[in-house]
Amino acid sequence: MTAVDRLAEITKQMRAAEKYAGRPSGCVSLMAVSKTRRAEEIRPLLDAGHRLFGENRVQEALEKWPALKRDFPDASVHLIGHLQKNKIKQAVAFFDGIDSVDSEELAEKIAAEMKAQNRFIPCFVQVNTGEEPQKSGVLPAEAVSLVGFCQNAGMTVAGLMCVPPVDDEPAPHFALLKKLARQAGVPRLSMGMSDDFQIAIEQGADIVRVGSLLFGPRG
Repeated sequence: MTAVDRLAEITKQMRAAEKYAGRPSGCVSLMAVSKTRRAEEIRPLLDAGHRLFGENRVQEALEKWPALKRDFPDASVHLIGHLQKNKIKQAVAFFDGIDSVDSEELAEKIAAEMKAQNRFIPCFVQVNTGEEPQKSGVLPAEAVSLVGFCQNAGMTVAGLMCVPPVDDEPAPHFALLKKLARQAGVPRLSMGMSDDFQIAIEQGADIVRVGSLLFGPRG
């Protein structure tokens, strides 16, 4: 089965999950997580019309995406991995969204760079719903405050993002993120991956991030 075949199957499953949850068909977007994937693995999805992608590392994205973007200028590539402060300038210049803002210090530097470049891209605040010390993301108790800080700095906060602990039941984490987004007054939820995107859709996800299920085993 090719990645394009898998895309069709995942899309079918997404539509079924939307229907089961009583949500409008097509209301959830699929972000293809193309981290560690070569340009030749990504191109068939672009040829098939898919346009939303997520990358974990700035340098990796800059090595493979500029050529793809020349052929597919409407492709939207978001940074979903932790953003190092020394990569902020490159990230703001290249990405169509930064989905992993997790501190006031990082937000302040991103906002300043956006102003310097006059390039204002949407961001998501990443929430560490499991409060895992080894994982990026703002603590849930500080999420609403961070959204306000970002907005006051001139950033557009499109929503919240999370990655639940691997061994936890994901639904409570998705429900928490939805509650925090409502409190913060932001519209979108980026949550759910290959193993739990259907649960995430039932819990209100607007974007699901699927990598391994879409691209298959790494060659």
